[in-house]
Parts: sequence; structure tokens; C-alpha cells
Amino acid sequence: MLVRHGQTDWNAAGRLQGRTDVPLNHVGRAQALDAAAMLSEGNWNMLVTSPMKRAVETAGIIGQQLRMDTTLEVDGLRERDYGGAEGRLTKDFKKEGLVDLEGMGELVRAEPEEAVAGRGIQALRSILQAYPDRRIIVVAHGTLIRLTLSALLGAPQPRVLNGQGIIVDLGLVLALP
Repeated sequence: MLVRHGQTDWNAAGRLQGRTDVPLNHVGRAQALDAAAMLSEGNWNMLVTSPMKRAVETAGIIGQQLRMDTTLEVDGLRERDYGGAEGRLTKDFKKEGLVDLEGMGELVRAEPEEAVAGRGIQALRSILQAYPDRRIIVVAHGTLIRLTLSALLGAPQPRVLNGQGIIVDLGLVLALP
């Protein structure tokens, strides 16, 4: 199960967060509680998270509700690096990874989508290979989850909402070269 972290103030304002370590806001904490309630029916036995504050806090809330401790923080689950565009409004972001900073014509290159997807797949593969018999909840970030799933499924996937959980066929992750 992949879960996107809860909302932050930057999410609410429509800002690119990327590697900027922004904590959850009150809405995000409520979303984490909702995610935990949705996950309470599962037979989960491992909780993994990105090391970024918003993911760690979301995983902590889920873990507290499900009486689970976070087993691992995995660096490969960090969000996409948007470089100098972080903190800018998302409306300025162009899909090809270039950002027009406040209309000044300056372009900043973000981490390539293929690199993000590859990093996400490798992180999931490493977790699954190390813990093959576990039912795992992975708390990560919207762009990382979307791009990873797009690569795994061979088709563009929709935006992942804050606190949303997505069931993943683990065989897809392990089957890729």
C-alpha cells in the first residue's frame, strides 16, 4: 500500500515542496487519521516512510492508530527535487520539468521524471526483496508515487491526493528489470 503524506501549508497554498522539508498542517494530520482508519481493516505488519518530516509525521500518526512502529526510513522515497523552483506556485510548473520563475523567463531544471520513477522503483524493490513476506504500508510523496506507478503500469497515472492510499501489485515491482 502506498500512501501520500497529509497536507502541508505549502500544499494548501499550491507551492512546489520537493525536497523542502515542510511539516503537516492540521488538515494533514486529520488526513493521516483518515488514512489510518482506511488501513485499519488490513493485516499490515510493516510501516516504511520517506525520511521527510511530512511523511514521517503521517507515518507516525498511522502507526499510532494501527499500533505499529515505523520499521524503516528509506531515502529513495524522498520527493522529486525541484531545485530553485521549490516554494514557487505550482501553476508555474511545466510538465517537461522546466519552471518559469515568476514570469522572469528564468528556467530551472527539476530532477528528471525518469530518475524519480527509477528511484521509486528501486526503493520499493529493495524493501520488497529485504522483507518479502510482509504486508507493507509505504508513506511517501505525490509526485514520487505518481511517477513510480506510471513507470510500473506503462501509462500516465493521475495526481495522488494528500492522505490517499493506493494498493500496489508487488509483483509489478519485482518483475521489472
